[in-house]
Amino acid sequence: MDFKRIIIGIDPGTTVMGYGIIGINGKEMSIIAMGAIQLNKFESHYLRLKRIHERITGLVNQYLPDEFAIEAPFYGKNVQSMLKLGRAQGAAMAAALAHDIPIAEYAPLKVKQSITGNGGASKEQVAEMLRRMFGVPKDKMPHFLDATDALAVAVCHYYESSKPQTEKGCRSWKEFIAKNPDKVK
Repeated sequence: MDFKRIIIGIDPGTTVMGYGIIGINGKEMSIIAMGAIQLNKFESHYLRLKRIHERITGLVNQYLPDEFAIEAPFYGKNVQSMLKLGRAQGAAMAAALAHDIPIAEYAPLKVKQSITGNGGASKEQVAEMLRRMFGVPKDKMPHFLDATDALAVAVCHYYESSKPQTEKGCRSWKEFIAKNPDKVK
């Protein structure tokens, strides 16, 4: 099937990184692919980063996404974990940037809110909502919730990028006059 737009969503991780790819035709969304990149077999953090870059590059080459959406790391107490997660996110983003694909980042709360209506939803609730939304049989759902989290990121990006853009108003009369000289006599 030919899609007007393809969005890849990424749920970054240092042991498992999820990906979800959706195709858009008009207002219709379809799942193209979703899965997880298992990284725990690599001892070195640097080899994990290399693998992330290779796999995301492979997905980009295979599915030719128009847009790349990634979940922004949330703030945790462990600084070392945050640094590693940020590096993993950077390795994935570098693969998109190398192909000139625009990147959007979404906070986990925003992603959950857009899928379930509840920013505090569990991973299981997000997965179930997506399963129902796309009509996926329970036995066909991926084992890793990182895959459905990534799919949620792609869907969130579709929703956010489909909102009508409104022009922001002027903050002062001076700004209004500068933007609208034809309306002033």
